Amino acid sequence: MKRERLTHARRKEQTRERLFDAARTIFLEKGLGATSVEDIVEAAGYTRGAFYSNFCGKQELLTELLRRDCSEMLANLQDIIEEDGTPEEAQARAIAYYSRDYVGSDSFPLWVEAQLLARRDNAFGERVRAFRREKLLQVGAHIRMLMANGDKGLRLEVDAFALGLASLCDGAQFLRMCTPQAVTDEAIQSVLAGFLSWLVSVSATTVD
Repeated sequence: MKRERLTHARRKEQTRERLFDAARTIFLEKGLGATSVEDIVEAAGYTRGAFYSNFCGKQELLTELLRRDCSEMLANLQDIIEEDGTPEEAQARAIAYYSRDYVGSDSFPLWVEAQLLARRDNAFGERVRAFRREKLLQVGAHIRMLMANGDKGLRLEVDAFALGLASLCDGAQFLRMCTPQAVTDEAIQSVLAGFLSWLVSVSATTVD
């Protein structure tokens, strides 16, 4: 069988994807600072020339990895927002999502490194903050859905609750990264269940 001939655009896309995969693996293993371009191209099976024909440097790679992680998170959250069901089912899906997809994401060390780098690089920091704003907006949309009660409006600072939920998840991720044996899945689910149940109960008592 004759092998399909790849177009230049397809070859370039394939090269970038292999470089992304290699960079992500090594960044998570060694950290951004300890990872060299040579490490990445060797793992991907390319040369330095191939790297620099696709990227300006490691920071650009990290930015794209964060963008992809953010996009995946937003897509998964949008899916559960659009899913039908009872309020109890919606709350159960929320607990499962935040404990599994948010807190359970293995990309968290990349975000930690990005936040540290953002403190020293204003341009990079603005990109990271933009990703965070996107996340908070989507978490806020999800909270509005969970707290909705018919056509009655809410007298609540949903943005503040979104920040609280995201901070709770980030804190659980950080503790799990530092002391994994002390932060079990059951403990995380229990904390999230308590927070989300409280949000729903507050909503029920603050509508007109």
